[in-house]
Amino acid sequence: MGYELRVVRESPLAFAELAKAIAPAGFELRGSEEIVAGHAGGTHAVARWQGQLVGEPGSDWQVAQLLRLSTALGGRLVGEDGEEYLLNEGVIEVSAAGGVVEIGKFEEIIDAGPAAWSP
Repeated sequence: MGYELRVVRESPLAFAELAKAIAPAGFELRGSEEIVAGHAGGTHAVARWQGQLVGEPGSDWQVAQLLRLSTALGGRLVGEDGEEYLLNEGVIEVSAAGGVVEIGKFEEIIDAGPAAWSP
């Protein structure tokens, strides 16, 4: 199991609400628990439903998609260690322990696609 990011909301998200909310944002439900997004004619896993949305990103593209998904659902994207992922003037940032680290420009990351991080 990899590092998990979770979509956190003030009020719990029901599965029926999830199914209605993701389609207008460009996501699809595959099976009963996997949320996917398209890129270059294919679909790629972004998150899974476990009573809440959880993702284990393997690329900046997946982080960007999780951030987009959390925004579409009116939530926040939070990591296991409590850090929060934000979009600030088109740049994805991670805020943790009083500091902010930039990941990169949202649109460039989305355009680059889901290429996995190198070990």
